[in-house]
Amino acid sequence: MNLRPFLACTSLLAALAFAATPARADRDRVQFGADIVVPPGESAHDTVCFFCSVDAKGTVDHDIVVFFGDVHIASHANHDVVNFFGNVHADDNATITHDLVNFFGTIHLGENVSVGNDMVAMFGNVRSADSASVGGNRVIEPGWIFWVPLMFLGGIAVLVVSQVRSHFRRQMYAAGYPYPPPPPMPPR
Repeated sequence: MNLRPFLACTSLLAALAFAATPARADRDRVQFGADIVVPPGESAHDTVCFFCSVDAKGTVDHDIVVFFGDVHIASHANHDVVNFFGNVHADDNATITHDLVNFFGTIHLGENVSVGNDMVAMFGNVRSADSASVGGNRVIEPGWIFWVPLMFLGGIAVLVVSQVRSHFRRQMYAAGYPYPPPPPMPPR
């Protein structure tokens, strides 16, 4: 058995792994539970926030992603804005150069706001000024499309549980057991 090809491949992979260039994320801002603020006149590359909000008064050069928080854009977001379970508010004359996506929240677009590509609002609502423009498609699925079937299924579950409890209660009474047992008599 010849191990030279295997040894050569392993050596080559090890050399490539050690020669790999480390990722540079010096302008990225990632937070968990603490709000991200980009001051006016400053910029950030990517902003990612879990259980917090992003207040972009300056420029965000790439993506804004927020889970369980709000996004405020005062000037420019030069790529995508994605928000789950929160609201997106773009001030007057703000620009989002690519897509705007929001799940379970509200999108508010001020006067002369520009969205370069698509705007998607899933299970939420959109309040937009007449002068706001969207370069691509507008996809808006209102919240009732999600909540009404969920409430219907929840109502069915409550009905089934109450019927099962009622059935067991009737069986207990038929067997001669008081259900629930009466409280003990206080001593005299």
